[in-house]
Amino acid sequence: MRVAKYVKSNAIVFSKDGRTLGIGAGQMSRVDAARVAEFKAKEARLSLAGSVVASDAFFPFRDGIDVVARAGAKAVIQPGGSLRDDEVIAAADEHGLAMVFTGVRHFRH
Repeated sequence: MRVAKYVKSNAIVFSKDGRTLGIGAGQMSRVDAARVAEFKAKEARLSLAGSVVASDAFFPFRDGIDVVARAGAKAVIQPGGSLRDDEVIAAADEHGLAMVFTGVRHFRH
């Protein structure tokens, strides 16, 4: 979350063991930001298996959760507050992802 706080809008940050693995930012959608973060990590030959994903704002749809789970994430930290939080939580449960809601949004433009 410390890194996501300083990344521009629609920030998705994969991390593990105190290391930032991939960052997706400035995209029109959160799912595209997740795909960019996954791509950047894989381009650097970094494994996302067992990683944690931080998002600067809520996940508006389940598709972002589907992307980060397929990439290897095991947990997500996000502010919550979407009208579709129930759908997003259900997606996390389906993938076996832990999810933490902070209630704090860091969305930067």
